[in-house]
Amino acid sequence: METLNNFFTWLNGYLWGPPLLILLFGTHLFMTVRTGFIQKKIGLAIRLSITKDADGKGDVSQFGALTTALASTIGTGNIVGVGTAIALGGPGAVLWMWLTGVFGIATKYAESLVAVKYRVQTSDGTMLGGAMYALERGLKMKWLGVLFALFAALTAFGIGATVQANAVSKVVLKNFDIPLWVSGAIMAVLVAVVILGGVKSITKTCEKLVPFMAVFYVIGCIIILVMNRNYIWDAVVLICTAAFTPSAAGGGFIGASIMMAARFGVARGLFSNESGMGSAPIVAAAAQTRNPVRQALVSATGTFWDTVVICAMTGLVLVSTVISNPAVSADGAGGAADGALLTSHAFNQIPVIGPIVLTFGLITFAFSTILGWSYYGERGAEYLFGKAAIIPYKAIYVIITFIGAVMSLSTVWNIADALNMLMAIPNLICILLLSGVIAKDTKYYLTGNNIDKIDDTPIPFIQNKNKK
Repeated sequence: METLNNFFTWLNGYLWGPPLLILLFGTHLFMTVRTGFIQKKIGLAIRLSITKDADGKGDVSQFGALTTALASTIGTGNIVGVGTAIALGGPGAVLWMWLTGVFGIATKYAESLVAVKYRVQTSDGTMLGGAMYALERGLKMKWLGVLFALFAALTAFGIGATVQANAVSKVVLKNFDIPLWVSGAIMAVLVAVVILGGVKSITKTCEKLVPFMAVFYVIGCIIILVMNRNYIWDAVVLICTAAFTPSAAGGGFIGASIMMAARFGVARGLFSNESGMGSAPIVAAAAQTRNPVRQALVSATGTFWDTVVICAMTGLVLVSTVISNPAVSADGAGGAADGALLTSHAFNQIPVIGPIVLTFGLITFAFSTILGWSYYGERGAEYLFGKAAIIPYKAIYVIITFIGAVMSLSTVWNIADALNMLMAIPNLICILLLSGVIAKDTKYYLTGNNIDKIDDTPIPFIQNKNKK
């Protein structure tokens, strides 16, 4: 484990260096301009997300696709991930996370648009899509599509299974003294029960779980912010100044370089909202929608809710907590562990029910993320090896969920960070090379007031390999 951790620490030094940080954040900025600042349409996007599109083609509703995508994004990244970013990158990391979310809305919109535009269907009518199909059909770069599918299948084991299971097992051990292997086994069984039912079973579970868990957690954050109301403005000022002037850190916070604040803020932002990774578009391609732009707008709301709202609230909660009580320091022995500890301290401010809110939020967030990512990984495996790979992949996924529950926390986060960026690289290339198509469709459907127009372009059938 130590050797594995050292390898991924070394790899992350390259993957999360300035060139790829510029590629990721630069794509967010470029697509914001290319789409005519699509963020200004977030109101329309939210309205569409709760409107059933009965005239559209697809396997699941737009809301079902959105909640499944939100299930995979609203996870430990919103709770422990924010704390980890602050512990390792200082309070300025919160601003970089937030900016990644604001500008990442455009990237999420773009990647979802091409996923729907270039989707295919199997002989039984099942919709398949994502960057692998966009690369193959839109750019004739199947080799890069194969790489994306491979990284997606592997990344699901990291961000989807191990990180989430690890976070749950650790918090359950701390609060209820339940052994890691017991909570890991319970999670593995529950995951198996849901994912064996396929995408419709996953979306039905997420439709019920996601709205409830998000509201429950946000209420907890609001209560803490009310308790820390005298320190909120100080927290905002510190977050903004520390992002660009490391010397501003203090009051219980470690000093961190601008590069460290950006590195961990952007990394945890990507971990949380997944804008640029190409994950959410995989399920967006299965949505019932009239045209690609309509579903792209719906998908973009996922980044808004995940990072612009929930991560921002978590960041304010944690920073204001440290300012109000400097004894609760973000500076400690081990960065990732300190992030989890910092979050626990913040919610312990709520008498009696604070730890319950945190534990319930973490468990439900993590479980829903495990479900959502099982679908993404499964689709990657299916693209590579055909339909026959689905059941074996699900079995491995369940086993990995159990293993993740008993692994070292730092190793889990290092592996997840590396796989996240490896998955993002081919997806970002796809978005940038197809930016002209994205701009053209945006202009026609959105600027041209054709958002309700049905795209009658035939969706091609494919012969699924190893059909059973």
